[in-house]
Order: sequence, then structure tokens, then C-alpha cells
Amino acid sequence: MSRFKEEEIGTRLRNGESAPPPPTSNAVMHAEAASSNSCQPHFAEQLMMQKNGKRTSDMTLEEMYYNSQYDFEDDEDEDSDWEPSALPAHDVMEIPKWFCLNCTMLNIGGDSHCDVCGEHRESGILKHGFVASASCREGATENGVHVADVLQDPLVQSIASDNPTAIGFDERMLLHEEVVMKSHPHPERPDRIRAIAASLATKGIFPGRCHPISAREITQAELLKVHSVENVEAVEITSRVFSSYFTPDTYANQYSATAARLAAGLCFDLASAIWSGRAKNGFALVRPPGHHAGVKHAMGFCLHNNAALAVSAAKNAGAKKVLIIDWDVHHGNGTQEIFDKDKSVLYISLHRHEGGKFYPGTGSAYEIGSMGAEGYCVNIPWGRGGVGDNDYVFAFQHVVLPIAAEFDPDFTIISAGFDAARGDPLGGCDVTPAGYAQMTQMCCALSGGKVLVILEGGYNLRSISSSATAVIEVLLGESPKQNVVQVIPSKAGVRAVLEVLKIQLNYWSSLESKFTKLQSEWGWYTLEDKSKLKKKKRLEKQLPVWWKWGRRRWLYKLWCKKKILTQCTNLDAAFLGALPLPILTSAQYFLYLMS
Repeated sequence: MSRFKEEEIGTRLRNGESAPPPPTSNAVMHAEAASSNSCQPHFAEQLMMQKNGKRTSDMTLEEMYYNSQYDFEDDEDEDSDWEPSALPAHDVMEIPKWFCLNCTMLNIGGDSHCDVCGEHRESGILKHGFVASASCREGATENGVHVADVLQDPLVQSIASDNPTAIGFDERMLLHEEVVMKSHPHPERPDRIRAIAASLATKGIFPGRCHPISAREITQAELLKVHSVENVEAVEITSRVFSSYFTPDTYANQYSATAARLAAGLCFDLASAIWSGRAKNGFALVRPPGHHAGVKHAMGFCLHNNAALAVSAAKNAGAKKVLIIDWDVHHGNGTQEIFDKDKSVLYISLHRHEGGKFYPGTGSAYEIGSMGAEGYCVNIPWGRGGVGDNDYVFAFQHVVLPIAAEFDPDFTIISAGFDAARGDPLGGCDVTPAGYAQMTQMCCALSGGKVLVILEGGYNLRSISSSATAVIEVLLGESPKQNVVQVIPSKAGVRAVLEVLKIQLNYWSSLESKFTKLQSEWGWYTLEDKSKLKKKKRLEKQLPVWWKWGRRRWLYKLWCKKKILTQCTNLDAAFLGALPLPILTSAQYFLYLMS
């Protein structure tokens, strides 16, 4: 059959689901309005299944219509009623697959445990938190408390207000979720705060030892102290459509704007409560997260910047200097952008960077602030994954605490992402609950103990719930169950810290002695292995010198280039020396060099 004309496609799409109008803001809106009285498959879904074998929920109507890779042609075979499910049952072998509740990873087969994290596929982690057994169905708990029952208890609001630690939580934030079925569950999902709340309830921490604060939606006027009108309107407009996307990984539904305003309102009010003395410290158990949200844009699962709005509240209440410590595994590019020119806010971030290859690519040690606020942005970028407790504590001891003490903040905010925790599917690092507890204890010594911890990332339910619980226990006055006493950092950790010290000592006098001492004790870590350097020199000398002037001089030049040397460092020097070079042609030898 002939190719559909553009007008015919438009008519068919209108008869099914109407595509959304062009976005009026930075949000990329993809309306997914479904017709409940229609039982026939959608026209676009048929095309997707027939032509691409791809799930229709992975693409929007706009993408199906405008993306040139889709060839809207019919052929005679496609008019048949044949479907794979119509085959006789004995000819079809269905391979069971399931996604792990804990880490969202795909598992193939009928095994009851996740191949990646080992969690039982029917684990009780959402009812009992990390206390539930990972290896058993509906695992055992300490006291059998169900978080769903506790959170509905009317006594929650009557808990004595003299408890020192406040918790910000509201169940309406659970309504923010990706409603379009994708090929893989979205890592930023409601279960994240369900698991934390379940852990706190099971251990009798909240409700119990902590007191809740009343939730309210932040006002537009309060949002505009941090964000532009563009950001505020972009988030607000999502409440009018069934499903929308700011970026390919940052979703929204009709409840997301409310959830984002509740999260921001809780952080705003917690900061005010702590500054006024109504609470000693606090933990904002909120979502969506916020530290990627900048002045104008929403990205990286973040809609409004919760930490920045808490800073605004603390300043309104009277704080002159505010410290933000961001230990999420991703750099908080939004927070850095908002305070890049503000000397009253010191932003310190510890994150994977890997030369800009790790999301979002920002956060180099050389990003230090601007327009007179140089030095008030401190980035500690890890050069690789797998960074654990020792490196984080080492960085705290030699960079974070000395700079923070010299800054002398009135109020401290922790952007507490737990995606650097052991087992996280996105972070790939190795921080334990004990490591987070020790870092929290160090922070509590700052600003007279006025500390607000705000949840950011973290996508392994067991890791995020155990780590958050450990942090809250420290806020309640408990000592970390384990302390990293003898800190032995990795080579990558030492390199990162020394690089930061070398840059930041130009702005913080307290770092000079630290840098000198570390350089004398650990400086050799930054040098390459001498044996490798000697090997490079041997390889460099193996080519005949007369090649500089002979027919093979162009090969000699290639050999001397740094890229060729880098590629050849793994070759066996002895083998190269024994190679009968004269019998090789120039072309053969060039191919050998490039192999």
C-alpha cells in the first residue's frame, strides 16, 4: 500500500488521542490522554508494534509523528490477523521476567531472588523497611509494625513538640510517579520514601522519637525568590495534563506540581522551625528531589530546588551565612548555579565526576564561584566509581570541615542523596550507613547544631532506608554505630583532595597547612608508577633513529605522538624489541601500531 500522507496521519491521530500543543515553557509536554470508552488498539500503537517491536509507551505521539525513522507504510503481510499470542500454546515458550522491587534491575527466569542485589522478589521492605529480611518473603521485623497503619494514626499529630528532631513528610508526595509504562521502572519512584518511612516506623523513630511538622504547599512568591517565572509556570502547567516530560528522564503527572510544592514547603518550614528553636534539627523526607533544578530549568528528576528554598527561609528568619553540603553522588548543578555569585552561601559538593563524563558533567574542582564569590563554591570531584567511607571521611577531614569552620555558618543544610551508597544502581559507589552517620555527626558540630538534612537521590531501597535511618539516629543524639577510625584513602581520593586543596587554598587560609602536610605524606600517590614511566621510555627508543630521515619518517612521527604512545603502553616491550622490523612493510607496521 502507498505511504500515508501527512494529512491522513494527522486525521488518524486526532481520531485516537490528541497530541498536546507546543510547549510554552522549558517543559517538554507530552499529553497522554486516554479514551476510557474505546476498546480498540490505538493507531500509533499498531504501527509501533508492527514496525519496530518497541513498546508504545516508550514513545510519545509527537515522537511517532515527527521522528523520521518511522516509515508509515503498510504491506500486505501487515493486514493479516497474525499475532505471536495467536500461536498454539505448545509452540510458545514464555521466559518469565521481573523487576526487582529493591533496585529495579531486570531479572530473567523464575528465581525468587534478584541477581543484582539479592533481594527476594516478594520482600517486605515496603512494610517494614530495611529491617525486613532481604532473603525471605515478607521478611521478619523487630516489632511487626506496619508503616501504613502508623502513618494513619491520629496520635501522630499529638506527639510532644519538645522532641528535638522534626520530620517533614506528607503522603501526597507519593502521587508523583511516572504513569506511562516504560521498558524499565523509573528509579525515582514513590517506593523510595515509602521504604524510609517504613524503616523509621518499624524502629519506633517516626512517629515516636521525632515530631512531624504540618505540610503546606509553598507559595508562588516564595518560589520566585529562588526560581524564575519560567520554572514556576513550567511546573505548574504539568497539573493540566496526564503525563509530561521536562527532559527524557524527568517526568511529571497531574499531581507532580502539588508534590513539588509540598516538598519545597516542608523544607522551607523546617528551616524556619530549626532557626527559631522550635526544633533542634530536622530531616525532610521529601520527593521529588531538587538539587539539579536551576533558576529556570527542571532536570535530573528535580522540579524545584528544595535546598535553595530552605536557604531562602533561613535567611528570611535571620541567618547571615548558610552552608550547603551536598553528598549526593551527582553534582548539584542547579544549587551551584543559584548561588554561584552569592558570598553568603558556601556550597560544598562531593560527587563522581570522572572528567565530566558522569552525569550531569558539571562540578569540576575549577568551578569555584564567580563575580566576587570565588571560593564559595567547593567541588570535590571523584575520578572514578567505587568511592567509599574512607575517601568521604578523608575529604571531610581535610577539605569540608576546615573550610566550613573558617566560613563559620549560622545554618547548615545537607543535600543528602544516598545514591553513593553501596548497592545503588546509578551511583556505583560504596558508602555505608556508618559512613553517612559519621559525616552527619561531623556536620552537627557546625552552626551550633542547626542542621537540616534534605533527601535528594538514592535508588536502592535497602541502602537508602538504612542510610537515612542512620542519619536520623545521629540527629537524635546517638553516636554512629561504627566510626572510621583509621582513614586510609584510595589513590583516587588523595588525588581529588590534593587537587581541591591546591585550588581552594587561594581563598581559604586554613588549607595551607593541610595542603603542605598532605603533599609531604601522600604526594607520591599523585605520581605515576616509575616502572611505567621507564617502560614508556624504552618503547620510545626502540625505533631506529635513522627512520627520522628515511622512507619511514612519517611512521616515526606517528610513533612519537602521545596518542600512539598511550595505545602502545600495554604492548610487551620485549616482544617489540624482538620484532623483525626490517621485514615489515610500512603499511603492515602502521597497522601493527594501531592495533
